[in-house]
Amino acid sequence: MTSISLPRKVFQGVAKRADMFRMFDRHAQRPNRFAGDQSDVYAGEWFEIDETSYSYMLDILPPLWMRGPIFAMREFMSGSVTSVFYAMRIDDTVRYFHTYCDLSDPNSVETMRSVIADRETRPVRAMSREERLEHIWSTTADDYRGYAGTRWPTPMQGHRTIMLYGGTEGTFLKLLDTLSDNEIAAKLPVHLRYLPSSLAA
Repeated sequence: MTSISLPRKVFQGVAKRADMFRMFDRHAQRPNRFAGDQSDVYAGEWFEIDETSYSYMLDILPPLWMRGPIFAMREFMSGSVTSVFYAMRIDDTVRYFHTYCDLSDPNSVETMRSVIADRETRPVRAMSREERLEHIWSTTADDYRGYAGTRWPTPMQGHRTIMLYGGTEGTFLKLLDTLSDNEIAAKLPVHLRYLPSSLAA
């Protein structure tokens, strides 16, 4: 199934409105999408947005609540998980972020704020392997990403897949989590391929 981890950055750079809406449900194709509580699929995901998108989301509906520059959407994605938007001053610049917080945890909003602040104030620009994979997943069109079905061995079924181009082999599917370093580099835009990878997500 979709791998679940701690709070995770899922897109590098600043997402514009079209990208933001696309990433609101990066997992729309997953099997059994409406079966049971899907909160763990979303909780902890975050990415940066621009001020225009932040303002748009604030104006689109009255928020569930607003605490200074942080507000939550009243429409829940799944269970107790909803979108929370932050305006944060980082290195003397106000920046804007979207996260999915599980509001059943009273500490989730502050935890996410701390995670974002820590990640975005690191002095060296870097990406972990997990961040590289999440960026690839976020930026790949639906026609070229999916989930391992019944043709895959049982332990692999439900895991995320990505289409690769194998030269004379043509195109083939591979589990996202098993991409080699070279395959990851080939799927990333040039400006992200050669960033150091020593920092954890």
